[in-house]
Amino acid sequence: MADIDKQKVVDLLNRILEQELAGVIRYTHYSFLIFGYSRIPVVEWFRAQAAEALTHAQQAGEMVTHLGAYPSLEIGPLLDRHELSMPEILKDSLETESKALALYKELLQMVEGRSVMLEEYARQMVYAEELHAGEVDKMMRKPGEIKALRPV
Repeated sequence: MADIDKQKVVDLLNRILEQELAGVIRYTHYSFLIFGYSRIPVVEWFRAQAAEALTHAQQAGEMVTHLGAYPSLEIGPLLDRHELSMPEILKDSLETESKALALYKELLQMVEGRSVMLEEYARQMVYAEELHAGEVDKMMRKPGEIKALRPV
């Protein structure tokens, strides 16, 4: 870890922790706003995303304490546009997932070739966030539409 600026890594991990904790709240809140015939599976999906965000927050917090630092008690920004439409909720979700993905990619860049543990953690998280963003992208497409809405 001699080549890594430990404080910068901890600061970034705390930003990730805050972003993921905001995801727990956001996805739980979204689950309250789903109505209509497809409510049950969509609510389950949002709640599963909240649980995944909590797991990601816990992993980030564990990395912070592994480095001998104090995990943040802050929560990242919460978007609330009072939008009830599924397309707007998914658009917000994709936007915030993109922010989380950018943080994980920044971490990967910061630790690549310097710490196997942190590099593997960052790679796994980039994979998970890219996969999730791809699923949201698919949910935003119209039936029969194959072309991705967002660049990979």
